[in-house]
Amino acid sequence: MHKINVVDALGYTSDFKVGAIIVAAGSGSRMKGVDKVFEIINGHPILSYTVETFERCASIDQIVIVLSRQNLKAGRELVTKRGWKKIVSVCEGGKLRQDSVRLGLSNVSDCEWVIVHDGVRPCITQDLIMRCLDSSKDYDSSIAAVPVKDTIKSVSSLTNSDCVEVESTLPRNGLWIAQTPQMFRYKLLLEAHQNAKGNFTDDAAMIEAIGGRVGVVMGSYGNIKITTQEDLVILEHFLEYMGKQ
Repeated sequence: MHKINVVDALGYTSDFKVGAIIVAAGSGSRMKGVDKVFEIINGHPILSYTVETFERCASIDQIVIVLSRQNLKAGRELVTKRGWKKIVSVCEGGKLRQDSVRLGLSNVSDCEWVIVHDGVRPCITQDLIMRCLDSSKDYDSSIAAVPVKDTIKSVSSLTNSDCVEVESTLPRNGLWIAQTPQMFRYKLLLEAHQNAKGNFTDDAAMIEAIGGRVGVVMGSYGNIKITTQEDLVILEHFLEYMGKQ
């Protein structure tokens, strides 16, 4: 059944079904042994903040959570405990991020559009989800991103040394930092994954590789991805500021 003229609390409208794939199957190698997906912040695991936002978004019809094998049981228990109704699958991911997204896609059904989001970006807001959705009428994909604020250096290849040599300084104008959520036409993203050659760091790059048009929606500098232990300290304050509980 397709949705017809659904308007959510933020005033956005959509008339097609949308699935969400929340990818959280990474190894967390830079977290020094901490399992960031289920790290407790302000009394709740990080993953719960992410999923809760999509669960509450009126224009999201179904959610697939992709986890590592060792986290599948904990993930399914969390779904039951929180009483989330839109979860259609908690599935195992793959070796690479793109493998996890592809496996997530295989568990989405009857959706025209699909949103891919990092499970460890818990400061996601419904407003950002809906702005990506709203921009979809003009592009094959739309992604959240923010302009680069720092000076960016291109350096020589990493060596065993703690210091590398600067090769050039890149102009900041026109450089943006890609985030998630990233929204796609379901069939086009599936085609992109089926034809992907090499390793892609995000799904939008796959769409670019097959000639698709990708739009950029202004993201948020607060939409941080938990990568290192230092990020946990920042996250705690962001969540309190946003009133996420």
